[in-house]
Amino acid sequence: MTSSLRANTELSQCFASSVRRYDQKAYVTQQYPCKGTINCFSKRFSLLRMAAGKVAARRTRNTSLICSMSKHNYGESADMADSLTYKDAGVDIDAGSELVKRIAKMAPGIGGFGGLFPLGDSYLVAGTDGVGTKLKLAFETGIHETIGIDLVAMSVNDIVTSGAKPLFFLDYFATSHLDVDLAEKVIKGIVDGCQQSDCVLLGGETAEMPDFYADGEYDLSGFAVGVVKKDSVIDGKNIVPGDVLIGLPSSGVHSNGFSLVRRVLSRSGLSLKDQLPGEAIALGEALIAPTVIYVKQVLDFISKGGVKGIAHITGGGFTDNIPRVFPKGLGAVIYKDSWEVPSVFKWIQEAGQIEDAEMRRTFNMGIGMVLVVSPEASLRILGDENGAYTAYKIGEVAVGEGVRYG
Repeated sequence: MTSSLRANTELSQCFASSVRRYDQKAYVTQQYPCKGTINCFSKRFSLLRMAAGKVAARRTRNTSLICSMSKHNYGESADMADSLTYKDAGVDIDAGSELVKRIAKMAPGIGGFGGLFPLGDSYLVAGTDGVGTKLKLAFETGIHETIGIDLVAMSVNDIVTSGAKPLFFLDYFATSHLDVDLAEKVIKGIVDGCQQSDCVLLGGETAEMPDFYADGEYDLSGFAVGVVKKDSVIDGKNIVPGDVLIGLPSSGVHSNGFSLVRRVLSRSGLSLKDQLPGEAIALGEALIAPTVIYVKQVLDFISKGGVKGIAHITGGGFTDNIPRVFPKGLGAVIYKDSWEVPSVFKWIQEAGQIEDAEMRRTFNMGIGMVLVVSPEASLRILGDENGAYTAYKIGEVAVGEGVRYG
């Protein structure tokens, strides 16, 4: 874990921040809804924004997929032979975890969401990532304006978990033959993402690689660098039993799990133009909704004190990401029915007949960032009736490692 490594080595070396196999995030990294809505959507996603507002405005109903689900649709009654997994879709989370262990032997110090490099009385914090097979969705829908937001989000959301303010971002855009109009749309999204996270697009690289990519397709990657004072690093070292888990809502699938999503879509018989069951929005638009950039709200919460640990919920879901911020011997208890699971996850689980544990380890299930805070800080965050952000009390820290649901 990053905190213990930091305590032992004082971060005397820079450590790598992230390795992913497509959608898989590896390393680098009672409800109280606050007022307000998520403010990171483009006009294209106004329906999703309104839906998020409705969630924030009402008490959560007993519909959470995280806990127990109706046997009519989900859970134990699913035909195990037909139940899809992330590994079935070609992504092996366990293999990724094993690679991290092996890399750690060669480059001690890795394990956090962001890599920290000492610089005077501060740390530079860096993170790198891509968008994974969500790019396939952009190719199929023709929606390229927001995929750059996803790219920025995946890195800046990682480095803010250390309490770092993003300074700058660099991108890499590779394609077989450069389509200037298409590339401009993608870069516009990257600029938008940088504006949302209050950092500078410092530069990047555009590469034409004939015959390497299919016509009309491209690949994206990027990295962000931020800064935090050494005495202000969020590292989880002082987390204790009884601390509170605060969940910040996601916009949907974000940028992880799309290999499985695409397998589910193929099985469902629906097209991206069909309506998402239960919602007045096309399935393609719901799935490609851009990742929420949490930088400003997280830094705002940190500035008010009491934030002890932060987990970005990407590949590995709650199961793998929340424990990364805990000291040894501690784990999380997630409350049943403490937030509304978005319809898109309900559709994914039903159409793919996916087991609960697989959903929890693959998708964010409607919570894209988890803050571990003191009880006093939780009251302040959740009790701010005039707050600008939506937040939920989703659990607490308990003795015993891992994540439990109760």
